[in-house]
Amino acid sequence: MIPSETPSVKLTQYSHGAGCGCKIAPKILDRILHNRTTSPSDKSGDSATGQPHYANLLVGNDSRDDAAVLDMGNGEAVISTTDFFMPIVDDAFDFGRIASANAISDVYAMGGEPIMAIAILGWPLDKLSPEVAGQVLEGSRAICLEAGIPLAGGHSIDSPEPIFGLAVTGRVRIDHLKQNNTATKGCRLYLTKPLGVGILTTAQKKGILKPEHAHLAPTQMAKLNSFGAVLGKLPYVKALTDVTGFGLLGHLTEMAEGSGLSAVITFDAVPTLPFVDEYLSQKSFPGGTTRNWDSYGHKISELTEMQRYILADPQTSGGLLIAVDPNSTIEFERVASENGFFLQSFGELVEQREKVVYVQ
Repeated sequence: MIPSETPSVKLTQYSHGAGCGCKIAPKILDRILHNRTTSPSDKSGDSATGQPHYANLLVGNDSRDDAAVLDMGNGEAVISTTDFFMPIVDDAFDFGRIASANAISDVYAMGGEPIMAIAILGWPLDKLSPEVAGQVLEGSRAICLEAGIPLAGGHSIDSPEPIFGLAVTGRVRIDHLKQNNTATKGCRLYLTKPLGVGILTTAQKKGILKPEHAHLAPTQMAKLNSFGAVLGKLPYVKALTDVTGFGLLGHLTEMAEGSGLSAVITFDAVPTLPFVDEYLSQKSFPGGTTRNWDSYGHKISELTEMQRYILADPQTSGGLLIAVDPNSTIEFERVASENGFFLQSFGELVEQREKVVYVQ
């Protein structure tokens, strides 16, 4: 029997994971992506991924970037991406908003603009009513309206746990396209949202989050990364990605390795959400943090336990990680300020060293 709608529904009780913390660990994802689907004798396939080669595919799996990009032959490219996960908040409307902002972010992280989205919904109809799923969709429509795009359709299944996300289509001028592996030596690093979402949402799930702190993570996660469309037009932005389930260290490692560089960051300069230390002292951190560290910790300089819990914390709908030409930081910070971001560099990219990321 389908349950009736109830205002006391707490979505996080119905899922084993939460938000981008549900992501498959980086080292396991590597095994999945490098499972060859063409024979070694097939010269038409990519040697790293085993996939057929398409000349107009500008960005695919090979760089672990945020979205796929296809050259349309007219100076523009289509951006295609999808992202979905299990609830990271209890409120259905907020879940729809956050999942949608997170999915749309992949288009912004390529320097592009979204043009359309379709929904991906899995719903346990034996546990949660269709009306609650409707609230998730209403939250999604609200964020799509804010992004100026239609939620134009989708697909739904009856599933054991609630799942929601979007497949998003975007566009970008090819000369505005940003990637995660095109940074240059000396680039300064910036982050548009503070870290700590996984820590606070875990505190919520454990029932230790103070009521006055309950708004911090949802407010941040529902904020669109539309600044990425501005960044696409700035030639001194050399590389761009968003920080999600692999944590800052994971996505910075992808940027540095892909660019043939290493990174040096100052821990105290990395922005974090308020009260994160308070919840870490109560051992509030998601399982995804440990999975992340197990995947790439050997590439990072020695860290304290506190540093590891923050820098490897899985972010849901996290901020944009930006690599800026060192000769243009003043201009970049001015543009950021005009767009409501008061940013300071927390590190830089240097010549390749033994470790990929050094934390000081």
